[in-house]
Amino acid sequence: MATRIAPHQLDPLSTATEWLPEPPLAFAGGRHHPDPKVGIALYGPRSFSTSRHKHEVHIGFIGTSEAVADARGFYQRCVEGVAGDEEHVSFPGCQADRGYRCELRTDPQVTELLTRQEAVQILHIRHARERFETLLTVLESKLALLCGRDHPLDYIVLALPHDLYTACRTVDYVDRQLGRMHRDLRRAFKAIAMRYHQPTQIFLQTTAGRIPTRRQLDHPSVIAWNLFNGLYFKADGLPWEPVGLPPASCYIGVSFYRPLAEPASTLRTSVVQAFDENGEGLVLRGHNFHWDEDRAGRSPHLPANQAAHMVDMVLDRYRQERKQLPQRVVLHKTSRFEPDERDGFEHALARISRYDLVALRDTSDVRLIRAGQYPPLRGMVFQVGNVSYLYTSGYLAHLGRYPHGHVPSPLQVADHVGDTARPDLLRELMVLSKMNWNSANSSGLLPITLRFARLVGDILREVSPGQTPQPKYRYYM
Repeated sequence: MATRIAPHQLDPLSTATEWLPEPPLAFAGGRHHPDPKVGIALYGPRSFSTSRHKHEVHIGFIGTSEAVADARGFYQRCVEGVAGDEEHVSFPGCQADRGYRCELRTDPQVTELLTRQEAVQILHIRHARERFETLLTVLESKLALLCGRDHPLDYIVLALPHDLYTACRTVDYVDRQLGRMHRDLRRAFKAIAMRYHQPTQIFLQTTAGRIPTRRQLDHPSVIAWNLFNGLYFKADGLPWEPVGLPPASCYIGVSFYRPLAEPASTLRTSVVQAFDENGEGLVLRGHNFHWDEDRAGRSPHLPANQAAHMVDMVLDRYRQERKQLPQRVVLHKTSRFEPDERDGFEHALARISRYDLVALRDTSDVRLIRAGQYPPLRGMVFQVGNVSYLYTSGYLAHLGRYPHGHVPSPLQVADHVGDTARPDLLRELMVLSKMNWNSANSSGLLPITLRFARLVGDILREVSPGQTPQPKYRYYM
């Protein structure tokens, strides 16, 4: 008689959900509001009435006469304000009494024109790499002339004609020594401008409406909000400030990139970013290290000594800036911590009283399904077993709508070692996801540590090994 085998019993997974309310932001005079657009319109930017605020922002232009005229006209129209609609907040303008509370100055003398002959000659170059590099050489010569003039200059707009920008926007080629290469005009131009201590903005003729495009453009008020929020920050202003982050905290974002001048097969360099509890940040470039994808996998991890050295570098710079070590350090990365890597981080952090190592990744593998037509609320937390998930994008209760077209995905806390309770870490992530000054949106998917780490890595790839990168984020936006 066959023996009956009892079915294997699995313990049910424990699940839990909660909602974290939207954290406020601080604006002029320390007044609070959860929405940057409302806060700036009502109160003004955080650095208003401080020594950091510039009452005049001087804009320089590089480009063809027509493209520069389009860009200058667009900025001048926006300063008066841009009407919104039921789904888009009106842009209040940018003058002494409204918006970012500053005046734009677009003196024609702070302009370097790209002649038609120069543009035609570049377009006639058949080889993509030569065309790309020739344009960069011409732009650097214009940049040097512009920055050498005896005129105030806070911000440079690159306005290229549509055909020239399209022909040189990116380039792919094979280098005999370095292998396959991909370069991007925006990143390369920012790396060049960094040598002249100038933040930049590329302005497209499609944005001004001069050139039709199949790409769905944002609403005009959204374009104005994002453009001017970035302008204010690049001019060294602070649009808003986080509220509720523990004092004397240091937040580090770690990412990796392939240096342009190194063999693409094995070398990567760490990108280190350090924010304090006020949202101020620094860019620090780590050392090269060897990574073999075939043996170790696609997700790079630092050796123990490199991990320790990276943290030491951040702490030493923090102490230089603040005259003391932080009381708490939070390190974010997008891949799990390998044992050697974790040991290296923890060894360097032994001189700090409290620290947390947090691995985060956005995932579509697990989602909440909400009854009704809207996705889950931003701030929804759910836990499946020991794994926590947080919706940093989703339905915004204070707006009464979901402002994005795609289905939101949650962030997964893939790994955590440290001193802070999980609920407090998640609340902190809600605050850090509101710190993207490259737009005026209420939130983003990733905390600013990881979002900017990726962005900075793209630009640092174009910075030569002998060049010291600028430490301020405004040069990378």
